[in-house]
Amino acid sequence: MDLELTEDQIAIRDAVADLCARYPQDYWQRLDASREYPEEFVAALTDAGWLSILIPEEYGGGGLGVVEAALVLETINRSGCASTAAHAQMYTMGTVLRHGSDEQKKRYLPKIASGELRLQAFGVTEPDAGTDTTRIRTSAVRKGDHYVVNGGKIFTSRFQHSDLMLLLVRTTPYDDVAKKSDGISVLLVDLREAGEQIKVQPIETMVSHETNQLFFDDLIVPAENLIGVEGKGFRSILSGMNAERILVASEVLGDGFWFIERASEYASQRQVFGRPIGQNQGIQFPIAQAYAQLEAASLLRWKAAAKFDAGQQPGMEANAAKLLASQATFVAANAAMDTFGGYGMTVEYGIERKFREARLPLVAPISNNLVLAYLGQNVLGMPKSY
Repeated sequence: MDLELTEDQIAIRDAVADLCARYPQDYWQRLDASREYPEEFVAALTDAGWLSILIPEEYGGGGLGVVEAALVLETINRSGCASTAAHAQMYTMGTVLRHGSDEQKKRYLPKIASGELRLQAFGVTEPDAGTDTTRIRTSAVRKGDHYVVNGGKIFTSRFQHSDLMLLLVRTTPYDDVAKKSDGISVLLVDLREAGEQIKVQPIETMVSHETNQLFFDDLIVPAENLIGVEGKGFRSILSGMNAERILVASEVLGDGFWFIERASEYASQRQVFGRPIGQNQGIQFPIAQAYAQLEAASLLRWKAAAKFDAGQQPGMEANAAKLLASQATFVAANAAMDTFGGYGMTVEYGIERKFREARLPLVAPISNNLVLAYLGQNVLGMPKSY
């Protein structure tokens, strides 16, 4: 695996950074204060083709891999912007591209690539199931040429700015399957046709993430919108989740490196007691420690991305990269906050906004405790802990 960026990848990084420079800190502060969706920023990413980078060229996309998608998301956050407003369109591609039918790809991918349609909503988590995905109870009952969906989801983000939603449902009840991961299916829901069949209740969170609880009341979904094989959707969704882990790790790393760059610059300029505060080891060493941890996490992220692009399922690498990236970034966030001191608490410097963002990846899109359980059981062969 080549650890150096190619000329094309450097060009991608620089182009994304140039786009992000048009959306400085005051843009994000204003949106954070008003809890608005960054519509203008997402439109710019769409128009530039960055959100369709994983879609094959034959459907109007960039035809590139998860490595390049990871680079895009890292650069966005490293520039001080927030990729979470648009990242779902990238990681849902793993499921659609690998398990969608040719007809589904022809129908949806060109419009997603052009920006005519947005695939930003991912309905997985339920209030009573949490991270025990096999325990979801949202049901989809086949009736002729369509499914009837009832139930609900929680922590489904960007619903209000999405035309399509990837939805995980049970087509066979949990108690009726021999293997608990069986009986789960994936549907591609056209939200433009749902109308009153979906009720939405926004959830206010510590970061402006446009998160919602959804309720499905006899939602009609055409049977042709089934992704993959009925009852085997758990494996299909895992394909997308590995991509999700890699891409989330990448944007989290972008935040981490942003903290390091800001903290290093401030520590070199800020004078207290007649010397730069960065000359003091109590300031310098935590920043350096966080940087080393970020670089280590980044290497595992690149390994996971390379394996995914090679057609493998890098469950260990993808999950461990997300674990290490989230931990290293929170260390960097704390180091930056300590470096800025009281100024870090102010809105002016942007540290407090990014600090809030840095706490989320420790528990989402999967809790780090679940990642550790996965590694202990599936990689190290120890008894299942849950």
